[in-house]
Amino acid sequence: MPQQDQPANPAPLGLMAFGMTTVLLSLINLNIVDATLEKSFVLTMAIFFGGIVQLIAGGIAFKRGDMFAATAFSAYGSFWESLAFYWILNSEPIGLAPEASARATASFMIMWGIFTFLMWILTFKHSWNLVWIFGTLWITFFLLAAYALRGAEILLRAAGYFGLVCGILAIWASFCILFFDHTGVELPGASRPL
Repeated sequence: MPQQDQPANPAPLGLMAFGMTTVLLSLINLNIVDATLEKSFVLTMAIFFGGIVQLIAGGIAFKRGDMFAATAFSAYGSFWESLAFYWILNSEPIGLAPEASARATASFMIMWGIFTFLMWILTFKHSWNLVWIFGTLWITFFLLAAYALRGAEILLRAAGYFGLVCGILAIWASFCILFFDHTGVELPGASRPL
């Protein structure tokens, strides 16, 4: 239970927001659902749940002094916001942002892959859940970069699989934290590797 002057742990909310948004986009990358989902539910999910909610979780983590969670939630909230606003600016009839080139898209994904890889190194001091979430995420970003450059559908499908696993793991990690808070029982993946 949080103290009166200490806000509640934002990690379950931030992880759930990240996980659910990632699962939705991964279902499109796997061609399991129609790509129109991308411009409707994924777009709105990216703005509000994946974006704004994670930014709020990041702000709460800053207030709690949790630098890792603050950085992660603020960064990935911004990732979803920037992706969503690119889709909006690039869409008809707005068309303010030109279609990104393969190199530009790959560069965007590579930068996020590098950031995620560096954050992944730090996860070994947190929990196995975070190790697997960040591990599958940096692989997803590099696969998406490779897809942007090569256009091979197999790369997009591979990114979809890794992204789907990543999102499901984030949802699980969120539940683990909530379950522990309610029961005191630590579920698989919640223990620290180091």
